[in-house]
Amino acid sequence: MFPKPKPALVPNTYAYESEPMVKATGFREYDARWLFGKEINLMGIQALGMGLGALIAELGVKQEVVTGHDFRGYSASIKYALISGLLASGCKVHDIGLCMTPMAYFAQFDLDVPCVAMVTASHNDNGWTGVKMGANRPMTFGPDEMTRLKEIVLNAEFNNKVGGFYQFHENFPARYIADLTKRPKLKRKLKVVVACGNGTAGAFAPQVMQAIGCEVVPLDTELDHTFPKYNPNPEDMEMLHAIRDAVLAHKADVGLGFDGDGDRCGVVDNSGEEIFADKVGVMLARDMSAVIANAEFVVDVKSTGLFVTDPVLQKQGAKVTYWKTGHSYMKRRTNELGALAGFEKSGHFFFNAPLGRGYDDGLISAIAICEMLDRAPGKSMADLKDALPKTWSSPTMSPHCADETKYGVVDAVVKHFEAMQKQGEKVAGQKIRDLVTVNGVRVTVEDGSWGLVRASSNKPELVVVVESPVSEQRMHDLFEAMNVVLRTHPEVGAYNQTI
Repeated sequence: MFPKPKPALVPNTYAYESEPMVKATGFREYDARWLFGKEINLMGIQALGMGLGALIAELGVKQEVVTGHDFRGYSASIKYALISGLLASGCKVHDIGLCMTPMAYFAQFDLDVPCVAMVTASHNDNGWTGVKMGANRPMTFGPDEMTRLKEIVLNAEFNNKVGGFYQFHENFPARYIADLTKRPKLKRKLKVVVACGNGTAGAFAPQVMQAIGCEVVPLDTELDHTFPKYNPNPEDMEMLHAIRDAVLAHKADVGLGFDGDGDRCGVVDNSGEEIFADKVGVMLARDMSAVIANAEFVVDVKSTGLFVTDPVLQKQGAKVTYWKTGHSYMKRRTNELGALAGFEKSGHFFFNAPLGRGYDDGLISAIAICEMLDRAPGKSMADLKDALPKTWSSPTMSPHCADETKYGVVDAVVKHFEAMQKQGEKVAGQKIRDLVTVNGVRVTVEDGSWGLVRASSNKPELVVVVESPVSEQRMHDLFEAMNVVLRTHPEVGAYNQTI
């Protein structure tokens, strides 16, 4: 018998070394994330492995799993604890060693293995660990699977049996790199800043970008799990400013920044200006729909309205569906619709054939960006960005709202705007043109201005975003209209920032 995990244990005690500790809050909507040592210990990770093996069997999937780990001082030990649990449950484990998350996804296809368990804390600060899991490539777990996994682990509903088998795949990254680079070289000589924040992508990204024909300017590509300069997160201003400075100093064509596990790519143009990921998505959708007729795209509800209103996309016959925010949701919907690509505002991009296999990979995003520039001779990244219609967008605002009440508040807000639409009432002086309610409510009025309210997937917060294609004032008008509704709910606290 393996003990039932405890929610908390005191370090440096017999119990801490002899019992599993797993804090329940680490099971998120579509992956798992804990502070290692404080919220989970190695025996807790072992319990997670046994629970995952039991869930795979319960789902009726062959118990065969790819695993790998990101570059942190403790990730390898966590992976081996996870492997011990998977082996105890009877799984065959394919270990590909140090890798980026998309490399583990690729291994599912390359090794013909149905399941994945990638040890990574993504872009989180040091101290965090986690696991991204899936049992139906290229998808990863959603709320149903994570809820069941949580039940199995916390209640110790393990189904251990003999038959586990371990195999290490030596030099597996070479297979991944060969797959990414078996394409015609770029005709245009691009100078590219490749920034990795001393995270995992530093071992692979420069080599890949050089192999497709780029002149690479490496920035913080040396592996150093202390992250001495800044966290490897392409949404972090410190990283973006470092990329900007390198782009300007080297007169580069573009700067590409990769997060801690390599599944996202941030972009800085040749003028040193950051391009938000949803605008990069519009640029890529323009480029791809010019080459592939009737292209279909999936975008998350936080993304710019340009995906619908852009005249170039309209002229090229592109079809766009808005969907739930979250890499697991987006990945699944892109796959279900057979869309050419999915774009999430956080920078998770999902490319189906011919570019990818449906999973998020920052290096495939980087290659797509370079190929877009290659197809636009004489135009810079800034030129392509400036060719987009102008919009005024807010930052992502996150008013506090307790986990216990946030979903109820959002449900009430959805009903409020549905009633307004039914009765023909105006929002910020205009009638509602469209409501999207797959993930909170996205309210679009007649002039194309829109506002979003949804519940955060992993924090006690709401998410509020507004955008207008008309003016900065209209953006403020939409924000005030959304805020008036939110202020009728005393559970909603102060914003982290406003516009």
